Amino acid sequence: MTSELIKKLLNDAFSPELLEIIDNSAAHAGHAGARSGGGHYHVTIVADVFEGRSLVQRHQLVYNALGDMMKQQIHALGINALSPSEETKGRL
Repeated sequence: MTSELIKKLLNDAFSPELLEIIDNSAAHAGHAGARSGGGHYHVTIVADVFEGRSLVQRHQLVYNALGDMMKQQIHALGINALSPSEETKGRL
């Protein structure tokens, strides 16, 4: 359910060309964050909004889009935020 909400929020905020969400929560069972209910996720997102922005700015945009989820539902979030031109370079 949390993965689906992450997907909805990021789709609504960025209309990405690519969005992949990996739920790694099961691998962290027993971890302090897992005990408090927060999951571990990795997001790869490709969207125009990231063009010309620094890594910190990109991460801030993602955190802002996820809002209150970052306080309880998400304990750890890996972010790979790319612009379309960067994603295309990666395929060459």
